[in-house]
Amino acid sequence: MIIDATNLILGRLASFIAKQSLKGEQIEIINSEKAVITGKKDDILSHYQQKLERGHPYAGPFFQRREDRLLKKTIVGMLPHKQEKGRLASKRIKCYINIPIQFQNKKSVSLDKINVANTKNVKYMTLQELCKLLGRKE
Repeated sequence: MIIDATNLILGRLASFIAKQSLKGEQIEIINSEKAVITGKKDDILSHYQQKLERGHPYAGPFFQRREDRLLKKTIVGMLPHKQEKGRLASKRIKCYINIPIQFQNKKSVSLDKINVANTKNVKYMTLQELCKLLGRKE
């Protein structure tokens, strides 16, 4: 299953993908930088900066600043990753920035139920904006 993450809410997308991967589905996520987090930008940024500053710079815990890795870490957090079924499910998930060459001619699925356009909340921030503010290196 190829999922286009454009304008999809991060938490709802992650829970949907976690359930599908536990069922044994192979999932590829494209345009992961266009997934959104709802809420005020200041609140979102302060929450993720607090996560970033936690721990030691050499010993961890480490925080991902790339959009595809941040999305994958969010999904893995919703899996039972300490059990074998969770580890196997996390290996079935691949996240990509933009659309890779191997998926350009294939049909992708966009989930309308979790699209940000269908919610009443107008305030949101894309993963690309968030990672740029957290200091993503190009």
